[in-house]
Amino acid sequence: MSSDSDRECPLDGDPHQQEMVPSKKSAVLVDGVVLNGPTTDAKAGEKFVEEACRLIMEEVVLKATDVSEKVCEWRPPEQLKQLLDLDMRNTGEPHHRLLELCRDVIHYSVKTNHPRFFNQLYAGLDYYSLVARFMTEALNPSVYTYEVSPVFLLVEEAVLKKMIEFIGWKEGDGIFNPGGSVSNMYAMNLARYKYCPDIKEKGLSGLPRLILFTSAECHYSMKKAASFLGIGTENVCFVETDGRGKMVPEELEKQIWQARKEGAAPFLVCATSGTTVLGAFDPLDEIADICERHGLWLHVDASWGGSALMSRKHRKLLRGIHRADSVAWNPHKMLMAGIQCCALLVKDKSDLLKKCYSAKASYLFQQDKFYDVSYDTGDKSIQCSRRPDAFKFWMTWKALGTLGLEERVNRALALSRYLVEEIKKREGFKLLLEPEYANICFWYIPPSLREMEEGPEFWEKLNVVAPTIKERMMKKGSLMLGYQPHRGKVNFFRQVVISPQVSREDMDFLLDEIDLLGRDM
Repeated sequence: MSSDSDRECPLDGDPHQQEMVPSKKSAVLVDGVVLNGPTTDAKAGEKFVEEACRLIMEEVVLKATDVSEKVCEWRPPEQLKQLLDLDMRNTGEPHHRLLELCRDVIHYSVKTNHPRFFNQLYAGLDYYSLVARFMTEALNPSVYTYEVSPVFLLVEEAVLKKMIEFIGWKEGDGIFNPGGSVSNMYAMNLARYKYCPDIKEKGLSGLPRLILFTSAECHYSMKKAASFLGIGTENVCFVETDGRGKMVPEELEKQIWQARKEGAAPFLVCATSGTTVLGAFDPLDEIADICERHGLWLHVDASWGGSALMSRKHRKLLRGIHRADSVAWNPHKMLMAGIQCCALLVKDKSDLLKKCYSAKASYLFQQDKFYDVSYDTGDKSIQCSRRPDAFKFWMTWKALGTLGLEERVNRALALSRYLVEEIKKREGFKLLLEPEYANICFWYIPPSLREMEEGPEFWEKLNVVAPTIKERMMKKGSLMLGYQPHRGKVNFFRQVVISPQVSREDMDFLLDEIDLLGRDM
C-alpha cells in the first residue's frame, strides 16, 4: 500500500503511458501495479472498433459481389512476409498503424466471398450469418452452461431439433463442434462406446481387434480419427466403390464376413453422402440393411451433402438417412452459415452422448444450481470452451426461412447443371462423369493435345495442364478453382457451385478464362 507520494509517474512524452495511469489521487499499488480504475482507454478502443468495422464494410462486404475485384492478390510466402509487418514488439503500435495492418490483411487474403472463388466446399457471404458472427465475437460467449450462455444454448437446442426433423428422426440428440472431421471422430468414438461401454474407464487393454468400414472415397478424417482414438489406421477397411464413386454394398458385406472370419470385431460402418471429390452419395438403404443384419452402428458423413435434405427436389440423394445412428452435417458448406458450423446428430435419446463424454466437472456442472441443469449441455462435448456456432445458422434460417434455404440448394444445383451442359458443348473440355451434386469434375485439353491419341504420353502431358492453369489464374487473381488427380486419373479441375452470388455469367467466365489461360500450352 502507498501514499500519493509513492505513485508511479508517467514517462515524459509517452502518451500511451499517460493513458495507462489512473488519475485518482489515492492510488493503490500492489507489486508496483496501480489498481485504481481500468487501465484501458475505452474511448480510444471504441473509436478503433468503429473505424475497423468501417474498413471491413468498405473492403470486404461492399466488394463481395464485385467481379472486377481480384479473388486474391497473390504473393509468394517470403515476399508476403516482407510486405506484412509480422513482428510483435515490446511496445504497442498506434491505431492508425493497426488500421493499415488491417487493410493489408484484407488486401492480401483470399476473398472467399468473391463470386469466382470455387476452390473449396464453402464459399460466399451470407449477410445474416455475418451479423451473427459479429455479435458472438463481441459477446465472446462459451457454450457449456445455461448460466453463461442462456440464449445460445436455447438456439442450439432449437436448431438441432429442426435438423433432426429433416433427417427424418422423431427424436434425437446432437452437438455443434469444430468441423466435420471432429463430427466423424465423435461418431466413431460413440459407436465404440456403444459397442464396449467399459472402454471409458478401462481403456483399450483387453479389447478385441476393433474394425470399421468406410468407402474408398471417404473423407481422410476417418483415418485420422482411427489413429487419434487408438483404433489404428490398419483397422479401417476401405470398401470398393463403383464408377460413380458410390460404396458397393456387396463388397461391404464381403469385408464384414472376412473381418469376422479373421477374428476381428466389426463395430461401425461410415457411409458418405457427398464425397469430397466426386460428390457421390452412397446407397444408404442397402448399407443400412447390412448394418442391421450385422448389428453395426451406421454413421453417415453428410458434411457436404447433408444440405440437400433442405430441398424437396434433391433430398432423394440421401434416401435412407433416417436409418442412420449418427449423421455429420455442415451448414457452413452449401448453406453458407460461416466457418465453422458443424453438427453431429445422433438418433439415440438415452443420453448416450453425455454418458460417453461426460466428466462431471463439479466446478462447472454443479447439480444443485438454481435452474434446470439439463440445459447445461457442455458435458456432452469433448471441448470445454465451445463457440455458439448454431447461432449463425439460426440467424440465416430465421432470415431466409426453410423455403429460402431450399432455394439456395436448388439454385446451386441448377447452376451446376448449366455448367455441365456448357462443358459438353465446348471444344477442349471433357467431363470425368455426370455429376449428381455440385461437384463438376472436368479436364481442359489445350489445342496442342486435341488431336493426340489418348495414350501414356497424352495423359502425362495433360497431367500438367490443370496445375499450370491454376498457377496462372492465381497470379492473375481472376478466379480460384481446385484441381487434383484421383484414383488413377490425372489432374483435373473440380468446380463447386455454392454461393447465391454466383451467376450464369460466372459459369461462362470460368470456361472462357480457363481456355484463355491454357490455350497456348
